[in-house]
Amino acid sequence: MILILSGCSTLFFYPEKQLVRTPTDVGVIYQDVNIKVSEDVALHGWFLPVNDNAEVKGTVYFLHGNAQNISTHLRSVYWLPERGYQVFLIDYRGYGKSTGEPLIPDVFHDINAGFSWLIKQPSVQQKPIYLLGQSLGASMSGYLVATQPEMRDKLSAVILDAGFTSYADIARHIASDNWLTWLFQYPASWTMPTDYDLIDVVQKISPTPLLIIHGTQDQVIPYEFGKKLLAKAKQPKAFLSYQGGHIATFNDVGNQNLLVDFMQKFKAVNVHKQ
Repeated sequence: MILILSGCSTLFFYPEKQLVRTPTDVGVIYQDVNIKVSEDVALHGWFLPVNDNAEVKGTVYFLHGNAQNISTHLRSVYWLPERGYQVFLIDYRGYGKSTGEPLIPDVFHDINAGFSWLIKQPSVQQKPIYLLGQSLGASMSGYLVATQPEMRDKLSAVILDAGFTSYADIARHIASDNWLTWLFQYPASWTMPTDYDLIDVVQKISPTPLLIIHGTQDQVIPYEFGKKLLAKAKQPKAFLSYQGGHIATFNDVGNQNLLVDFMQKFKAVNVHKQ
């Protein structure tokens, strides 16, 4: 309750330093990536190339949610290289092997730094690039794409899975979900940052194609948040609704196939973007 009422952005970050697995543990080859952001912050990530020198259909830049680290979120994307899509996933500052402390808006620098590294890689050139954000990663990266044309114009499509509308909305939901904090749901929302809300800018992702995903049984970020983002977004846009909980999307092979179909539909690359 103290955290909720403080308005401190640490409410949104629950990093773990220990990596519980590597891609090798699930049969995927990978490269360690280290990116210097500042004197005090260095990011760690994994680059997953496609299997056996197969044709690269595109690249997915993956931004995970607010808890744990890339080793626990690997399950959402480790299957993509086998389908022809290489993946780059990073830990924000303070997560896993990344140094520093995660705060808003500092973590936006991390997302930008990872993207800047990615677009310089030879295997990425002249191929479509897709951004896939989940949960907090969806709300943060979606905001950046919407407000930074230089980033948006390099993407073939954007996929936002279980994103929330605003920091006030999610703080109010967290507070209302527990009888101890129920009375504080509106005071909690009043203390949240208002400068970086996805709902205010999601329409600016257009004309880059947008896929919004949300599970109908999501107990962490309400399903209605996804519907509100969809209503505010402009075309071209699509919505994937599935029977499942929070960021359980790609546990289902059918949803994996739908994501690949979406990326195949929007695979055009402007050679001037790279």
